[in-house]
Amino acid sequence: MKQQDIGIYVHIPFCKQKCYYCDFYSEAKKESWVPRYIKSLLNEIEQEAKKNAQEAMLVVKTIYIGGGTPSYIESSYIMQILQEIYTKFEIAQNAEITIEVNPGSVTLEKLEDYKKVGINRLSIGLQSTHNHLLQMIGRIHNYYDFIDAYHFAKEAGFENINVDLMIGLPNQTLIELQDSLEEIISLEPQHIAIYSLIVEEETYLQKQLQEGILQLPKEELERKMYWQAKQILEENGYIHYEISNFSKPGFQSQHNLDCWRQKEYLGFGAGAHSYINHMRYSNIDSLKIYIQNWEKRSPEKNKRLHEKQTMIEKQKEYMLLSLRKLEGVCISEFKSKFVANPIYLYHNELEKLTKQGLVQIEEDMIKLTNKGIDLANIVWQEFV
Repeated sequence: MKQQDIGIYVHIPFCKQKCYYCDFYSEAKKESWVPRYIKSLLNEIEQEAKKNAQEAMLVVKTIYIGGGTPSYIESSYIMQILQEIYTKFEIAQNAEITIEVNPGSVTLEKLEDYKKVGINRLSIGLQSTHNHLLQMIGRIHNYYDFIDAYHFAKEAGFENINVDLMIGLPNQTLIELQDSLEEIISLEPQHIAIYSLIVEEETYLQKQLQEGILQLPKEELERKMYWQAKQILEENGYIHYEISNFSKPGFQSQHNLDCWRQKEYLGFGAGAHSYINHMRYSNIDSLKIYIQNWEKRSPEKNKRLHEKQTMIEKQKEYMLLSLRKLEGVCISEFKSKFVANPIYLYHNELEKLTKQGLVQIEEDMIKLTNKGIDLANIVWQEFV
């Protein structure tokens, strides 16, 4: 039987309060549903492990527990989930195991439990060091809560910590961003993610913008923020390895890198996505229906198939995903994977993008230019 390396994503959809900009599947004030949800989740892990083990020996290289707010629920549930995964799957010796935590919902005791059960990477959702901006976007914490959480994480023994920051927030200034970066860099996290605010449909933030209560910074200012962040982080030893991600050497997010390299993964929980055997599918994004289908022994009703990829679709997606990384598409790796040369396969697209100054070809790599980083959506659109 062949061996197949995979990642695992576990979705914890519970939150104390939904952030105003968030369109990820999550539910606020549904704590009473947690025990039934965890039971359903454990059943799904067991069933999927059995089903997929018939086709290949799966070796789990990365586990990512996201949400929602995984740190909002009791740490005993997180420990149960991981113990089930450890029991049902073969885990690589150096597996990267990440959990998302939010200041205001994580404690030293929870962090110590995470460490005991094998979690070796934290992703802390800060977004800004300025409390008025945090309040404006509906975060439940303030900056001092973050400082407490960060010190708790160090006390618990975590040596691989990511901190999320956002740019392009309503009323945010360049000086405020610079302050946030300097504050966070002084703490020496191994990884910093810089996300541009995206206004999603049917979010509370969109409603506030439509009603004129808030106003976004102009695109020119948002781009200045991005390039200022890039400059400051690189000057302080962080490697810019993906559009939104910076890390100290050796601390890139392996789970995300594998996704951008088109590696396969299984997703567990309501709203979780999977990519396995050239198919992309997801679970239904309804806590109630997800649980009911498991309790009625009809879990197949939770699945939604999105795509069964053809070779052409897989090649295009590989280009799109690889062009998220700053190093770009490795031509020789593409040829090894698909027995085709992307230079010839996408001659027209690459010629157009090169003339527009959005991509450049250097030796064995096809990558974004600085202009291409700013206009990445135009580049990616060529491979949709």
